Amino acid sequence: MNLNDVIIAPVVTEKSEEVKHSVPGSETYTFKIQKRANKELVRQALHKLYGVKAEKVRVINVPSRLKRFRNDYARVPGWKKAIVTLSPGQSIDLAKAAG
Repeated sequence: MNLNDVIIAPVVTEKSEEVKHSVPGSETYTFKIQKRANKELVRQALHKLYGVKAEKVRVINVPSRLKRFRNDYARVPGWKKAIVTLSPGQSIDLAKAAG
């Protein structure tokens, strides 16, 4: 798998921002990643794309779910996310990461 394709996009929500600021002095980021990616690939992709060293990587499979659409239900596909804690003193500019 190409390291440029491992990370799809950063996830910027209220909950991810709470996690980011929950522990003072540590930078925590959430990314949407490829279904086939694992912790080591995420670690290597972060180092290649952003030049940062990941101290801790947690990978979570978000299951698909049913969502109401008019008088019927539609299935929202599942995805995979990675919660990454960086080494002290490092950070990622998410404005550049999204663009």
